Amino acid sequence: MIYLDNAATTPLLPDVITAISESLSANFGNPSSIHSLGRASSQIVRKARETVANALEVPSRNIIFTSGASEANNQALIGYALANKDKGNHIITTAIEHPSVLNTVQYLHDRYGFDVSFVKPKADGTFPASLIEENLRPDTILVSMMWANNETGQLLPVKEVGELLKQHQAVFHVDATQVMGKISVHPLDVSADFLSASAHKFHGPKGVGFLYYNEKLHFDALIHGGEQEEKRRAGTENLHSLVGLAKALELALESIESNYQAVEKLNETLLTKLEEQKISFYKNNFGPSMPHVLNLAFPNENHDLLLTKLDLAGFAISTGSACTAGTIEPSHVLEAVYGKNSEKLKENIRISFSEMNTIDEVNLFVEKLSSILKK
Repeated sequence: MIYLDNAATTPLLPDVITAISESLSANFGNPSSIHSLGRASSQIVRKARETVANALEVPSRNIIFTSGASEANNQALIGYALANKDKGNHIITTAIEHPSVLNTVQYLHDRYGFDVSFVKPKADGTFPASLIEENLRPDTILVSMMWANNETGQLLPVKEVGELLKQHQAVFHVDATQVMGKISVHPLDVSADFLSASAHKFHGPKGVGFLYYNEKLHFDALIHGGEQEEKRRAGTENLHSLVGLAKALELALESIESNYQAVEKLNETLLTKLEEQKISFYKNNFGPSMPHVLNLAFPNENHDLLLTKLDLAGFAISTGSACTAGTIEPSHVLEAVYGKNSEKLKENIRISFSEMNTIDEVNLFVEKLSSILKK
């Protein structure tokens, strides 16, 4: 199987597997225990936190470990909104966010009566910061925006929005899941008050992630119990997964420039090969994007059928977010651009790369895709 679905999840790097395996065999103490085994485990958690903090260039005390980006997003959005309802009742997000943001703010609307603005892109799919500015109100307390879209790779104007909000009471949550480990991510550079990410998007294990938070903010915990994570998130730490997260992030940062260039080459090669094959296609590209994601469409070709044929031929791709896999609903991201009745919602596939992919894999993919489309 040739794997081209890295926006959904990435394979573990061999060094990450080794680090996790060694931790599993050598460390089993509860990090909250005061004996030597507990202290050794506590030190591992502390080192992992320092690795993340150093990568983000923030104090380690401002990192909460979570079960992944979905929990981190819920913690930021629900935790802050409920603790600060006296400041206002309005939340802004974009219509192209990940379901872990869209469904969370919808929950805040349905359960607690928050007024939520789901801001759509412009007609051409672009998303300037002015769209957020136009929706700001005196009672806006929270703005949530992804750094890069998981279905199209589109880069959103997080830095510009962060600057905009410096003159407003609203705090800024950035979902950095699709960019962490791929480009430099520093919350302070984009004026983010919260920033979330998940290890399995940068060759770490599933089920572990983190949330950066501005220590000046007051927000509620979601999980109550013990005093772990500075009383922000109760529960015994996922020790071995934290080892994997830290190792994967270290490796990503060591080769961040060369990895990015390798993915750019894969992206360029695939597009060039498609043109050489004279395949009719268009890109769902709406401005500056991460090269890691290509959202392509083939006129009059049903994407579900195409995905199935490619899967049977040994190629793993997708038609959109992995968190909506198995549903029959069209992409909410493309629907926000094209409208819910557009035929374009049935034509797209998502190809997503990592530096572990090769040019040979891209060539084989285009060859098989061409043969399927020309039959």
